[in-house]
Amino acid sequence: MMKLAARIRRNRKMRVALVLCAGAVCLIGAVYLYFHNPYSYPLPCIFYSITGFYCPGCGAGRACYSILHLRFADAFCYNPLMTILLPLIGIYIAARAIDWMITGGNHIDGKISVKLLVWILIVIFIYGILRNIPVFPLNLLAPGGLAQVL
Repeated sequence: MMKLAARIRRNRKMRVALVLCAGAVCLIGAVYLYFHNPYSYPLPCIFYSITGFYCPGCGAGRACYSILHLRFADAFCYNPLMTILLPLIGIYIAARAIDWMITGGNHIDGKISVKLLVWILIVIFIYGILRNIPVFPLNLLAPGGLAQVL
């Protein structure tokens, strides 16, 4: 296994092929989600099923479905935080994949502030708590809650 990893690290064509394969898998997933209607067949949340509380990701499947159908307001209604963070996560993954394809290393993570990552985790944690408080306006953070206002 270590020999394979070293061989991939040295061979740019293998790295490009791996990134293209990963991109193809993501594209297949996006096509599946585009045609899979989460309103008829919802993607279950294990955390919600066990606890009855919304996790920070609840509504993300419907939000991604809405984004793929270019309904950004609907996506924001289902999961506002994920709708905001998704483009940033996409930019990070694309930059990281391009860096790894070209250099075989990781020069991106060193440029991201650890304080920024800690703040993002704190915001996600607080968001997960606030969206479960059944008081206006916090109940608008529940999946589909903002649809009452928009």
